[in-house]
Amino acid sequence: MSAIPEVSVVIPTRGRPELVTRAVRGVLAQTFDNLEVIVVVDGPDDGTVAALGAIGDPRLRTVVLPRSGGAPNARNTGVAAAQGAFVAMLDDDDEWLPEKLAVQLETAKSADVPLPIVTCRLVNRTPRADFVMPRRLPEPGEARSEYLTVRRGLFHGDGFVQTSMILAPTALFRKVPFTVGLPRLQELDWTLRALAEDGVDLFVAPEALVLWHADENRPRLSLASPWEQMFDWSRRNRALFTPRAYAAVTMSVISSMAVASGSFRVFRAVLGEAVRHGRPGFFDYLTFLQIWLVPPKLRATLRDRLLRRRSAGEAVAA
Repeated sequence: MSAIPEVSVVIPTRGRPELVTRAVRGVLAQTFDNLEVIVVVDGPDDGTVAALGAIGDPRLRTVVLPRSGGAPNARNTGVAAAQGAFVAMLDDDDEWLPEKLAVQLETAKSADVPLPIVTCRLVNRTPRADFVMPRRLPEPGEARSEYLTVRRGLFHGDGFVQTSMILAPTALFRKVPFTVGLPRLQELDWTLRALAEDGVDLFVAPEALVLWHADENRPRLSLASPWEQMFDWSRRNRALFTPRAYAAVTMSVISSMAVASGSFRVFRAVLGEAVRHGRPGFFDYLTFLQIWLVPPKLRATLRDRLLRRRSAGEAVAA
């Protein structure tokens, strides 16, 4: 390994020593090994610090924050400490497959822009099924906000970004930090703001290189529903979306959080925002109605069954 790592891997964590050590061991087992791992412990946590210390690899550094400031703040702290030219993000409850960094670095170095954001596919592992997301790659000339938000079917995942998929130049992460205090959509928010900078584009490696453990029996940030705060976020950031993408994110992601209110007033407000300021398509209306009319657990079960069958069919065809 070089004295200066080429890639810094940043992992925020707190109170989950078994999960974060699994994540770290997956990074240390990468086929590309000129790396460092920076685990940012989000507040005093002796158990996690002890578990990380037992790994005993010189490529691992642990930074303990004096108080909890949330995952975005922890990620920004890790970026500030990074020595590598590239930073790769990893959530503590996810895992990487061994070729993840090697594939993404090759993609980054062949990119035709100075500041490439490189993601990949992942395996979404739920208690009911495994399926691969995103289901497609960006098309030439496709607006990136539309790729990341617009559905071509009833269920999400046609285009997709999740934190553990992202590798980008350290300089870009320092220029565009994560938004501290944002409870949901942190990776979408960061990606769209970064894409608004000069010399930046999104590249998606076609391989599934991340295991995303969507364990619904364990508390996850992505299962929270702070719809009012996220509705305000979407309205403040309309300029990051095309009208088509704005309608899609409002009628799908924001709506899936707002439905917990059970309020017809909220139903009208979300729909009205999408129609007034966006350009909804057929699947946006269909998605909106099924979110509000079909119970969430039934919707998730139907989604997983359908996508599992589709994945099996695609594997047979391949």
